[in-house]
Amino acid sequence: MVGLLRKEEINLVLDVGANTGQFAAGLLAAGYKGRIVSFEPLSSAHAQLRANAGQYPNWTVADRTALGEKSGSVEIHVSAFLPSSSILSMLPSHLEAAPGTDYVGTETVPVNRLDDLCALSPTDRAFLKVDVQGYERQVFEGAPRVLANCRAVITEMSLVPLYEGQVLARGLWDILESHGFEPWSLEPGFRDPATGRMLQIDGTFVRSNFTR
Repeated sequence: MVGLLRKEEINLVLDVGANTGQFAAGLLAAGYKGRIVSFEPLSSAHAQLRANAGQYPNWTVADRTALGEKSGSVEIHVSAFLPSSSILSMLPSHLEAAPGTDYVGTETVPVNRLDDLCALSPTDRAFLKVDVQGYERQVFEGAPRVLANCRAVITEMSLVPLYEGQVLARGLWDILESHGFEPWSLEPGFRDPATGRMLQIDGTFVRSNFTR
């Protein structure tokens, strides 16, 4: 991943669905020196995220919020395994493949459009990471201006429905192609341990003909 960031001269990473900061911490540990802005809606994860980011001067955490296609508030389902929490209802296919991820509560959280929270400068060469458990389409719909100024995007993509109403991998591929990106890398993600079936992948897309 750091090789791609170096090749594309990325100096800003937008970390959407940061949880406690695992993705950002991995980039920093691998030698990334640019800025990171992380977004996370869950209260407990956000508190730990702030603590983790506080160790780095180039890592900023936005106020607690979900990201979507419009501003307001939304109820998020909290999973016993926090990274599986989602605004969308979890389907049996997810629970069968990952026992112990049942929803155990809800939180009402603010929701905002990424375009309304993020003002990119002409010198920003941005990389967008999206990990929002089935809510990817809504994040992209709220971020056309940010997407137009990104060099690359990495997003979690489901091959089978895991959350009610989510757009699957082929639909997300089409959305990103419509914004001028082409596939760069597809990496294995969440697999059903009983059958071996791949359920999610991480798709990296790079701008195919980037001009400013």
